[in-house]
Amino acid sequence: MSHTPTTTIITGGSGALGSAVVASLLERGDTCHIPVRDEIELKHFPFVSHERVRITTGVDLTDEAATTKFYEAVASANGLWASIHIAGAFAYNPIESTSRQDFLTQMNINALTTFLCCREAVKIMSKNPGGPGGRIVNVSARPALEPRAGANMVAYTAAKAAVAAMTQALAEEVVARGILVNAVVPSMMDTPANRKSMPGADYSKWAKVDDVARTITFLASATNTCTRGGLIPVYGGA
Repeated sequence: MSHTPTTTIITGGSGALGSAVVASLLERGDTCHIPVRDEIELKHFPFVSHERVRITTGVDLTDEAATTKFYEAVASANGLWASIHIAGAFAYNPIESTSRQDFLTQMNINALTTFLCCREAVKIMSKNPGGPGGRIVNVSARPALEPRAGANMVAYTAAKAAVAAMTQALAEEVVARGILVNAVVPSMMDTPANRKSMPGADYSKWAKVDDVARTITFLASATNTCTRGGLIPVYGGA
């Protein structure tokens, strides 16, 4: 099945992985809607002026009302085909130096944002002008599937495990409406920030963001007709 250009939301769309996903979506003809909390997030984003990129600033995805307002505004004209949830944050700390607020921050930025965005996407996709249907892609992380790999990042691991569980539960809940829900599960990705934090690492083993982006783009396309509830490892050689 070929892909008809459609409306797609990408949270975290201005980051390293997000930019690669946006590039892939623009190549297939989609119009990309990107929420950002602060304009500083757009400093290195290469598609600010692209004719099919729509940026909404001042959107806090942990805020229920703000998230609802953003989704409703995007979908008011043409509905919504795909919602891709890349926004999140990483934290590496031993548990004794992880505060209650640190834990809640990880849950809010990773799990709560995913929940709210999934919920709003489902509301809209269930009433799309052309009939129910759509694609949702979340981003979990390797420690969510292999918790022993989450030593010294317990809060992050717990939050990303919540994303994984949410993905599988929601996939079962909405399949009858033609909405397919999946998640990619990265290990270490080759980004400038990761290279800076680990200057002595073997970068050749890290997953390339363009490769991860292609996996996301497939899951968010009409070409994907049967994959749902998947937690897709994108580990590269790491």
